[in-house]
Amino acid sequence: MLPYQTLDESKHALGRNLTFAETLWFNYSAKKTDFVLHCHNTLFLCLFYSIAPIPFVLIELSGYKKLNKYKIQPSVNKTLLEMFKCYKYVMWTFIIAVGPLQIISYPTIKWLGIRTGLPLPSGWELFWHLIVYVIIEDYVNYWFHRMLHNKWAFDNIHKVHHEYKTPIALAAPYAHWSEILILGFPAFLGPALVPGHITTYWLWFILRQLEAIETHSGYELPWSPTKYIPFYGGPAYHDYHHYVGGRSQGNFASVFTYCDYIYGTIKGYQYKKRMYEKISPTYTFNSQNYKVD
Repeated sequence: MLPYQTLDESKHALGRNLTFAETLWFNYSAKKTDFVLHCHNTLFLCLFYSIAPIPFVLIELSGYKKLNKYKIQPSVNKTLLEMFKCYKYVMWTFIIAVGPLQIISYPTIKWLGIRTGLPLPSGWELFWHLIVYVIIEDYVNYWFHRMLHNKWAFDNIHKVHHEYKTPIALAAPYAHWSEILILGFPAFLGPALVPGHITTYWLWFILRQLEAIETHSGYELPWSPTKYIPFYGGPAYHDYHHYVGGRSQGNFASVFTYCDYIYGTIKGYQYKKRMYEKISPTYTFNSQNYKVD
């Protein structure tokens, strides 16, 4: 909760006029407790999970041939009922796992010093915090994900997520409740080590969720702006990991592919890609079905 009762008090404390964004923040947060603001993360999780996959759902259901050519596994189609079952399962997991975690983690958030007051972070502060968060999460998530592919962890936890050999956008967080918590730790580690403003905290988790939804979408769309991000994995890269399934010992990357390059867990994917390109020089690996021997 902000320590100011009025805008004038906040202006006096800051020694300047508030920006437009800070005025909006004051009007929204002034009478909300820090606990309520912290719990917004669960609200945003459910909201963006419900909205962001809709374009991919519509593309899948439309059967429009001009868009179907961008589908990575075009021979497999999901019905509305199948996608709704996935949605229900994920929302239930959010309720039983993420919601309680948000509540009990509040003292940790306060102790770490994630702030809710004014001033809001500058553009550069926001940018660099997000860069640090994604680097930390990407590296730690790689090892956690790789760990989940050992026999015990896969058979007891990770196989739930791999029920989707053909990923869909709604299946991005489809997983065993314990996996949601396990892979939530790398995402939380960045804000824990480099705490910032709670709006940065919110934005980080929203962006991470949107990235996971796109990566699991099953479509390699040519107009996606993420195609221009260096070392970005993307849908085709992660789709291969799902297609191989429990035998997969590669493409563990969360966002970027550099860990798979460094630790040699990209070789299977590269081999298959080269093999198909050798068969047909015009073959586009990212938009065709593939077989795993």
